[in-house]
Amino acid sequence: MPILTLLRHAKSSWDDPVERDFDRPLNGRGWRAAERMGRYIGEEGLLFDMVLASPALRVKQTIEGVEQGLGRRLHTRFDRRIYMASGVLLLDLLQNEAEGGRLLLVGHNPGLEDLLMLLVPEDGAPLRREAERKYPTATLAEIGLAPVAWGEVREGSGTLSRFVRPRDLDPSLGPDA
Repeated sequence: MPILTLLRHAKSSWDDPVERDFDRPLNGRGWRAAERMGRYIGEEGLLFDMVLASPALRVKQTIEGVEQGLGRRLHTRFDRRIYMASGVLLLDLLQNEAEGGRLLLVGHNPGLEDLLMLLVPEDGAPLRREAERKYPTATLAEIGLAPVAWGEVREGSGTLSRFVRPRDLDPSLGPDA
């Protein structure tokens, strides 16, 4: 069964004057959250056969922070199609590009949240309700997928087994911090 892990980029800075949204960097809290999520990934023993990510600066910096917290490189493959992609486009990308049994996809909202909602049926489960309420920056979601191959992944074929926000790991990373 394939396992898809989604990671939304960490909190970015709106204070830096950049010409393009694509070039927006992380702010201080974003760097701390990315590093904390990296430590969490290590503590939980999460391993990935493939890492696909948007090449936007805030995603690249999120991955750098995760790697720092994890203490090792992730060997990420960047794909511009992930930048601001819809959930449907992300699903198509998974069906055609994913390899191995465990994939980490690092990107943006609303695409990641939409992908999660496409894959995980509305069943009233607490994790699904939390994800539906809000998918904050630097949040990690893990979805087990019923098919045996990525190309067979369909809407409603997933089970959400993990939804971890930075504030769940460190309250100082929450919205009121």
